[in-house]
Amino acid sequence: MRLFVSEGAPGSLPVLAAAGRAQGREELLISTVGPEECVVPFLTRPKVPVLQLDSGNYLFSTSAICRYFFLLSGWEQDDLTNQWLEWEATELQPALSAALYYLVVQGKKGEDVLGPVRRALTHIDHSLSRRSCPFLAGETESLADIVLWGALYPLLQDPAYLPEELGALHSWFQTLSSQEPCQRAAETVLKQQGVLALRPYLQKQPLPSSFEGRAVSNEPEEEELATLSEEEIAMAVTAWEKGLGSLPPLRPQQNPVLPVAGERNVLITSALPYVNNVPHLGNIIGCVLSADVFARYSRLRQWNTLYLCGTDEYGTATETKAMEEGLTPQEICDKYHAIHANIYRWFNISFDIFGRTTTPQQTKITQDIFQRLLTRGFVFQDTVEQLRCEHCARFLADRFVEGVCPFCGYEEARGDQCDKCGKLINAIELKKPQCKVCRSCPVVKSSQHLFLDLPKLEKRLEEWLGKTLPGSDWTPNARFIIRSWLRDGLKPRCITRDLKWGTPVPLEGFEDKVFYVWFDATIGYVSITANYTDQWERWWKNPEQVNLYQFMAKDNVPFHGLVFPCSALGAEDNYTLVNHLIATEYLNYEDGKFSKSRGVGVFGDMAQDTGIPADIWRFYLLYIRPEGQDSAFSWTDMLLKNNSELLNNLGNFINRAGMFVSKFFGGCVPEMVLTPDDRRLLAHVTLELQHYHQLLEKVRIREALRSILTISRHGNQYIQVNEPWKRIKGSEADRQRAGTVTGLAVNIAALLSVMLQPYMPTVSATIQAQLQLPAPACSILLTNFLCTLPAGHQIGTVSPLFQKLENDQIESLRQRFGGGQAKAPPKPAVVEAMATAGPQQIQVLTDEVTKQGNIVRELKAQKADKNQVAAEVAKLLDLKKQLALAEGKPLETPKGKKKK
Repeated sequence: MRLFVSEGAPGSLPVLAAAGRAQGREELLISTVGPEECVVPFLTRPKVPVLQLDSGNYLFSTSAICRYFFLLSGWEQDDLTNQWLEWEATELQPALSAALYYLVVQGKKGEDVLGPVRRALTHIDHSLSRRSCPFLAGETESLADIVLWGALYPLLQDPAYLPEELGALHSWFQTLSSQEPCQRAAETVLKQQGVLALRPYLQKQPLPSSFEGRAVSNEPEEEELATLSEEEIAMAVTAWEKGLGSLPPLRPQQNPVLPVAGERNVLITSALPYVNNVPHLGNIIGCVLSADVFARYSRLRQWNTLYLCGTDEYGTATETKAMEEGLTPQEICDKYHAIHANIYRWFNISFDIFGRTTTPQQTKITQDIFQRLLTRGFVFQDTVEQLRCEHCARFLADRFVEGVCPFCGYEEARGDQCDKCGKLINAIELKKPQCKVCRSCPVVKSSQHLFLDLPKLEKRLEEWLGKTLPGSDWTPNARFIIRSWLRDGLKPRCITRDLKWGTPVPLEGFEDKVFYVWFDATIGYVSITANYTDQWERWWKNPEQVNLYQFMAKDNVPFHGLVFPCSALGAEDNYTLVNHLIATEYLNYEDGKFSKSRGVGVFGDMAQDTGIPADIWRFYLLYIRPEGQDSAFSWTDMLLKNNSELLNNLGNFINRAGMFVSKFFGGCVPEMVLTPDDRRLLAHVTLELQHYHQLLEKVRIREALRSILTISRHGNQYIQVNEPWKRIKGSEADRQRAGTVTGLAVNIAALLSVMLQPYMPTVSATIQAQLQLPAPACSILLTNFLCTLPAGHQIGTVSPLFQKLENDQIESLRQRFGGGQAKAPPKPAVVEAMATAGPQQIQVLTDEVTKQGNIVRELKAQKADKNQVAAEVAKLLDLKKQLALAEGKPLETPKGKKKK
């Protein structure tokens, strides 16, 4: 066989990818020809790609060539794939040809390019979402996937033309683009020029006639309404008419919550936040808030749900923070555990348990897992080269060392990771290392440690992943991270540290060591549950009945998807392992990054002081949730989303619907006589509600929020078109129409209040109180749109839900918390005790006190924000305290203000 392709010819992309999949099945020669070369003797115009078969026959249709290669691979044809290929030829290609022509030949950008193809992209996204499959025709990649990927790649390889809100399309496209045959095809055809490589080809094509003079529309909703089948409309109306009577009884509440045989038992964890600092917005959206949305949704579905979290309290970070603040590790844990709990309480996080890892149960369960691993031969001893501070007379854990990064030269790299380049570091690799306690230069010495033999457990892990991943909701980044670790081969991992603050190692000769926090932190979920109920094993040793969802940022994936599963599989004690690992990308802050260690960004306790309600923070963080790619918090964007989506869209609709009932019908829901248009609206709302369910069942949290806003937009359009405020003044028929529109609108508002509950629980409860929504309807969300406020229902007092955010208010907040905060003063050397401080250390602290005093004086002279001044004063007092300790002086008692 001989395949003829051409650089810059779009059709060459899918055929090369398909050929790559079939490599080795038959001998294939690939020839690159010029775009003007005729390779099919009986065609009058040049045509590529072309496949010349050994029989002498030619295939010159892109989909036919791809089909041939797939059939060589043993693929079996199916109707759904054929439907997709027909759609690609008749619907996608005309739209895509126009978009590429506008972009490459005419130099247009933005919506001019995206407009023609937006509807097609949305169709693919909805199809992937509703089928709940990773590929177009099922669980495995098909001919349709390669043909559509090849068609779309030139446009979508530019992220500007892959809309953020189309998450299913995004995941599908990234999955295929990361495969080797597809990558090779793209390199061959586009030659690193991107879409511009297609210019010579497209310049020879006529202006796509199907799009000449066509207005670009961004409103596909009306067309979607027109395509609803009569059966869909009839089913929606039937469900609507059943009303409250179709709601099942509420699940009885348990305390403690325990698995129930025959029910869907959902165990939800969010990554345990380190206790050493205040969580920032990225931490909050990455784990606790995302998990909270899913937990609240699970309860609305009447699933038996337990949601737990807690503070991760052992390890180097805690010891370091304790030294910085002059407290014991236990005092630091108590202080910051309370801070975390208060922040999550303010954000309305609905934990069933918020515990901590410094408990006897943590010690007992961790040591039991360790002993089981040890007796089964999965732990061994080895010597490790470590940095030891002779001045402090101890080995230094990673975070007790700072130095110059060996990769990028950053001068304040930690002993475990560089904050600048992000690379992981072995502390002994640091250049010019310094002990963070005394600033002396440590030396390299040997120490005995214990290792988890991951290579021995690799086969078990592979088998478990092979059973778990198909059909699961592991996010694509989590799958990729675990596969990349396995591709490189697992290496033994050290599970002990030379620290005092941690879970003790129950082994002779290791009495002065503790378990490394990455080994026992994930066991914290188990011990937190054990502190909640003595029947904890019904959750954690019950994989047959329990569905475990774990939420985290992507940097935590290896510990949850690899280390803990290996430990549990090696322990051979029937532990429940993660079924669905949900990992976000990173949330950035304005033009920079959050940094817990360097205090950059908005932190949880700061959000409380802005005067902006917690539900607004929840909404915005969930609206920009980094699903599929990094996203950024922006004060300006927060203002826009609040004022457009919440105030003008959602709040406007719900307030109008309620006010019409109050103003025109005395607060009593009027009779509703549905017209064909009303019935179609019911069906469309039902369809969007079902899409919301499909997305949340797959934990596509950000996308599901769009469904709420879409229904609200339809509600606003419905009111605007029907004008009940005018009809109420007209004839009897007009007044009846006004009643129907008002009754249907207020029922949509009631539905939105329940759909909102996982996202904005306080706003949800406020709407339900205003509408006097019956209790069962507040706690259960079915997949059909029901009439929950029938004619005659009396609503309460209606008032606005949201307030406008003003530019000057947001600008003030930006300055206060700001994308470019003032650089923090250099950190002083930490003083462990009076005896360790010499003249050099005292001089360093004296200089720092002087510098910080100048900063405070300058801020006061500039009449800076009180909170900013207070923060700098607190730093000054802390430095003075450290200086007094270093000089051996008694600490001064803070002076109180004199009473006037």
